[in-house]
Amino acid sequence: MVTSVLRGLVAALLAVLSITASTPAQAAQTLTVAEAVTRLPVDAESRVGYDRDAFRHWNRGDDPSDGCSTRNEVLIAEAVEPPTVGPRCRLTGGRWWSYYDQVWVASASGLDIDHMVPLAESWDSGAFAWTAKRREAYANDQGAQTSLVAVTARSNRSKADQDPAQWMPPAAAAHCRYIAEWVGTKLRWSLTADETEVAALRDAASDCPGQRVTFELAA
Repeated sequence: MVTSVLRGLVAALLAVLSITASTPAQAAQTLTVAEAVTRLPVDAESRVGYDRDAFRHWNRGDDPSDGCSTRNEVLIAEAVEPPTVGPRCRLTGGRWWSYYDQVWVASASGLDIDHMVPLAESWDSGAFAWTAKRREAYANDQGAQTSLVAVTARSNRSKADQDPAQWMPPAAAAHCRYIAEWVGTKLRWSLTADETEVAALRDAASDCPGQRVTFELAA
């Protein structure tokens, strides 16, 4: 009796190991930006039912023990000159480069944390079908450096929820990096793009032959 039970347990364990071995972790992919654009699934977009509150942010960040929200963790990570972190994660000093408009910022209060693909755009592109937990993961994604970016409040609010067919960074020197990060974020989260968006990305990518997109599928 004992022997048969042990055999059953061993068989079950081997089955689990077999399944685990057959599903390796998703590796990062690197493509030219032009090739990456062709990987975007094309579909119509709809904002029906969108509510910004459907995306919980900012949460306690990647390290809940540090007392910092996702916003402040991103600010700390992206600072060119690190700020002083005080009680309750109050940031003083520091220096940041806002690449959208190519300006230096010397105060955390002058920065917004931009969702590379805005929350409303992600909803239109597939997030409407996600669970609340996945939308929260998206809204606080620090698993890819390009998902969240510290930029001037002015440039972020100019962008609002527009896609690259409607808005590009005011600094032309930022365009190739921007479209690479936009496409990489959509691929990372398996989001779609509409035809107008894809056409704009394709046109922009033609001016960026050396630009690469590196992405890894979100868990």
